[in-house]
Amino acid sequence: MYVGLVASTAITVVVLGRYDGIDLATLILVAILFVIAESISTMVDSGRAGISPSSSASLAAVVLVGPVGAAVVGFASCLILRRQSIIKRVFNAAQFALAGYAAGRVFQVLGGGIGIPERGDFPWVVLPFTAAILAHTIVNGALVAGLMWFLGVVRIQRPHRIRWRPLATLELSSVGYGMLGLFIAAIWGVVGPFAVFLVLLPLFIARWTFDQYVAEQRAHEATLATLCQAVETKDYYTRGHCTRVSKASALIAEELGMHAERVHTIRYAGMLHDVGKLGVPTKVLQKSGRLTEEEFAAIQLHPMRGYEIVREIGFLDEALAGIMHHHERMDGGGYPMGLVGKDIPEFARIISVADAFDCMTSTRSYRQARSVAEAIAELRRCAGTQFDPVMVDALISAIERHGWDTPGVVEPPDDDVAEVAQQDHDDPSVPLRLAGEGER
Repeated sequence: MYVGLVASTAITVVVLGRYDGIDLATLILVAILFVIAESISTMVDSGRAGISPSSSASLAAVVLVGPVGAAVVGFASCLILRRQSIIKRVFNAAQFALAGYAAGRVFQVLGGGIGIPERGDFPWVVLPFTAAILAHTIVNGALVAGLMWFLGVVRIQRPHRIRWRPLATLELSSVGYGMLGLFIAAIWGVVGPFAVFLVLLPLFIARWTFDQYVAEQRAHEATLATLCQAVETKDYYTRGHCTRVSKASALIAEELGMHAERVHTIRYAGMLHDVGKLGVPTKVLQKSGRLTEEEFAAIQLHPMRGYEIVREIGFLDEALAGIMHHHERMDGGGYPMGLVGKDIPEFARIISVADAFDCMTSTRSYRQARSVAEAIAELRRCAGTQFDPVMVDALISAIERHGWDTPGVVEPPDDDVAEVAQQDHDDPSVPLRLAGEGER
């Protein structure tokens, strides 16, 4: 019903719209440019988000052929050369048509002229065109959000706190990319239809660049996943722990309003925070009962060993400090360097809370997992002594908003190992005894 409503609205705009003054050849050529650009849309951010150069062609249509022409160009999306179901093709076509029409109307209302821009139109034409970009983005986003809501993928909730920085970054990126549409319209008057080829070349170069970025991101993820698998193979009772700490660390970072690049980096730090266990003897990791002083000293070295293992990986950057210092305590009783308060790197203070929370809410061979409420109570009790209160509050707020899925019981690889009641080396449920009584 929702797709049908959107599609029927777009068809009404295209069929009943006025085509006076629209050059048919220009309309057809811009539509071809749009279809080609949409067909080469490029996935970025490890495949989770998409950037399509077609938005530039759609916004060029706003200037060259007006709102109705832009709607026709957007509706040409149903002809793209990628595999899509008929329903998806129809919705995408209608979505682009309505976004293009809305952008064109805003451009006209604010004084933008339809047709090839002349020298005298600059720089003032930039203002209505910027507003058209914003309208295009808002309508496009609203239609997709409506579809996701009807499908039950998302639920509209009043935000606890609006994160203005990522919103501003996203919108500035959209405006910058959309300005290419004005460039297309401007050079159209100089070179005519050849402008299509002049614009397609940088679009293909942009696609290649994004593909390289995606390949690099995937290589990074594969490297980290391999290291995490190596750690969890050796210390099997913490299976999935690295991934969950990475997730909780990112939740804290987002709650603190960190920009996307730092959130990515804290994810890396969370995934690799225990990589130093590769340098700890397996018999120590899996020993039952109390550790000797020498064995506990070996455990305390794992943050520094982790730093040594990954310090040459260039893309980790700030994550290295988080890996090395995630067992420091606010009161100075942690390891490996006994840092106090704000001297502990921010990433380390985040991972410390995320690590502790997951340890407490995970089932081990010697104890059942605590409930989320019990773990939160323990974090609050230890805030200021072991944990940074700001990070504790951020995690609690994030969990209240997003929830938390506690892991199941991890089975050991064989029956002999199952008989070993392994104590958790990093379990923070006894934080005041952790550094003083030789327990793990």
